[in-house]
Amino acid sequence: MASDVGNSEDILVQYVVMRRDLIENWPMGSIIAQGCHAAVAAVWMHRDDPHTSKYCGDDNLDKMHKVTLEVKGEAQLINLSEKLKGSDIAHKLWIEQPENIPTCLATKPYPKTLVASFFKKLKLCK
Repeated sequence: MASDVGNSEDILVQYVVMRRDLIENWPMGSIIAQGCHAAVAAVWMHRDDPHTSKYCGDDNLDKMHKVTLEVKGEAQLINLSEKLKGSDIAHKLWIEQPENIPTCLATKPYPKTLVASFFKKLKLCK
């Protein structure tokens, strides 16, 4: 039921999940770019979705909510992506090219109450 529109008091949020092992070894700018790529791709892929339209609407542009979390490495990122797929949670697993490295993922915007449980065990990215 991830596609149901949440109640009006439920904030829309986009989750971005990064790999900790890359954060420790890649330049910060490259890491930020990966998260941006995934977030923009997830929004674009779901641009006709009502939650995405509301999230990107003129009255919400200055109030967007993103939660940036981390997983330990590639295996955990792939596992999370598979778990989200299995529950019909729309997201983009960003795979950096030409290296073919899964670097992060981002969900489309969702009411927080619909998807927060999938991310509750993850740490904030610091």
